[in-house]
Amino acid sequence: MSFSDSESSSHPRDGGDYKFFRQISRDRLLHEMLGSTKTGDSKAWKILIMDRVTVKVMSKSCKMADITDQGISLVEELFKRREPMPGMDAIYFIQPSKENIVMFLSDMSGREPLYRKAYIFFSSTIPKELVNHIKSDSSVLPRIGALREMNMEYFPIDNQGFLTDHEEALQTLYAEDAENSRHFNICLNMMATRIATVFASLKELPFVRYRAAKSTTPRDLVPSKLAAAIWDCISKFKAIPNFPQTETCELLIVDRSVDQIAPIIHEWTYDAMCHDLLDMEGNKHVIEVPSKTGGPPENKEIVLEDHDPVWLELRHTHIADASERLHEKMTNFASKNKAAQMRSKEGSELSTRDLQKIVQALPQYGEQVDKLSTHVEIAGKINRIIRDTGLRDLGQLEQDLVFGDAAAKDVINFLRTNQDTSPENKLRLLMIYATVYPEKFEGDKGVKLMQLAKLSPVDMKVISNMQLIAGSPENKAKSGSFSLKFDTGKTKQANRKDRSGDEETWQLFRFYPMLEELLEKLVKGDLSKSDYLCMNQSSHKEEESEQRTGSVRKSSAPAAAPERKATPHSMRSRRTATWARPHSSDDGYSSDSVLKSASLDLKKLGQRIFVFIIGGATRSELRVCHKLTSSLRREVVLGSTSFDDPPQYITKLKLLSEKDIAGPPAQPFKPQYW
Repeated sequence: MSFSDSESSSHPRDGGDYKFFRQISRDRLLHEMLGSTKTGDSKAWKILIMDRVTVKVMSKSCKMADITDQGISLVEELFKRREPMPGMDAIYFIQPSKENIVMFLSDMSGREPLYRKAYIFFSSTIPKELVNHIKSDSSVLPRIGALREMNMEYFPIDNQGFLTDHEEALQTLYAEDAENSRHFNICLNMMATRIATVFASLKELPFVRYRAAKSTTPRDLVPSKLAAAIWDCISKFKAIPNFPQTETCELLIVDRSVDQIAPIIHEWTYDAMCHDLLDMEGNKHVIEVPSKTGGPPENKEIVLEDHDPVWLELRHTHIADASERLHEKMTNFASKNKAAQMRSKEGSELSTRDLQKIVQALPQYGEQVDKLSTHVEIAGKINRIIRDTGLRDLGQLEQDLVFGDAAAKDVINFLRTNQDTSPENKLRLLMIYATVYPEKFEGDKGVKLMQLAKLSPVDMKVISNMQLIAGSPENKAKSGSFSLKFDTGKTKQANRKDRSGDEETWQLFRFYPMLEELLEKLVKGDLSKSDYLCMNQSSHKEEESEQRTGSVRKSSAPAAAPERKATPHSMRSRRTATWARPHSSDDGYSSDSVLKSASLDLKKLGQRIFVFIIGGATRSELRVCHKLTSSLRREVVLGSTSFDDPPQYITKLKLLSEKDIAGPPAQPFKPQYW
């Protein structure tokens, strides 16, 4: 059996253009897998066969047009009835499971196989017994053109992000008595296998660091158990040709206990606001647009994706900054139209909506104008929701709580004077309050707060379930009373240090996830060795670590900014920091490809940093990874079991107290790129 051996290394030290995580994944699938099956007859079409997992892997990295360009004429699902095509070759990209091998053999064995020849690529390491099972069928062996391990069983969701697709990991691993379920170890082992394929795919050997357990409870041991399972998988990869024998990158494993505020606080970036306030289905949203025929408004489905340069530019910017930039882009387009200039001279300054109508009449900019108009509609809708729901006041209180600028009386006053605030927003406020002021929920204090907020006992349970993620049994309430002792002994009621003095920012843009601090400490070598342990047993580990962090300090560590308290200022008083602004023209269309522009902007980065969050990652944490990639000059890749917006995360917290812990239900086969 041959292992995958890409000729083009992912390491920047080789001198070529730097390739980001998702681009490497895409290139391996298209060229190393599909492209490798091309024979002398390069025009011959092939069939691609995948299972329910590998079709997601493929669809997260490649579009159907990319696959077709590699000579694929038909994509089929392994367990669906397929028509025999004995004159064509088939490529199997499947998991190395017994069921899949049995199905493959039934396809290719006997006198009349479904296909002429089969090229088999496995998403992860195949057990020897399954290899022997394939070899035992003498009729199949001559029909096999390749048998390889691709080691790609992760799901890229961003240029610098991936998932293991464990939506129920929080419930499976942290619910009451979760460790007594058979799904506990199954989930951990599958998660470890998929994370390990990331490093096999990129040919990276990481220092595996993880949050140390503070107790012996199974929930507290989850990061250490996962780290051990990952290290066990990665250690076996040293047999892969060209796989590094010494450490080349960092992997930090944490869970949601390191930051329970990030999943629930209102994040004010364009990306987060879209997914928090709008009715989104994945990355899709339906908006009303004027009819081109003059009839009633029409529904239009829009997709917010990396191949949209406007989205790429604006997604990590503050919603106010995004709105300003959209207005500037519309103004730029309108300035190219004489009628718009005349109207501007006759009256007052044109609004963004006026500019939108004018720009839509410019036929030579059809596609660009359509995208800009779409984002104008979305941003306008978000701003109306913010205004109508009074979200700015709520957001201010949330951040004041986090940074120690608000106390109990501020929360009580808000709940008394804002009775029309939605139950979900009141619950999110109290969840933040409980994290910062745990003593305010002891005994019947929490019940009284819930009554004041007019929330249900189910909502009360959401807050108490935060304890299942946060701590040891010593912190649980006694005799049925309710208590949240996330971090005992705190007298100063602030959850984190105000860092808004580090760079210019907008109002309500002070919040940052704790992941930012952890990663900066990791790079500087300041990460607590007692709180974060390392799996690697190399005798020269400390020496290499000192050399690595030393070089980073000299070349890329950000200078320390003086501490100062941010003063309140206008929503439109400052601009987003330059890290969030890619090089682009003022119409937002300087590049057609996010992958291309990423490679051109950042070359010769230092060693990669991977961070994996058990229990779901947030948009603010993904934003921080992009930010730190620029400031640290090291690509930071975020991995997680799932990618959760606040409503999803709250629902998962509710399920932690459910007694019946079931594994994830089987999902229907639905290719995502058609």
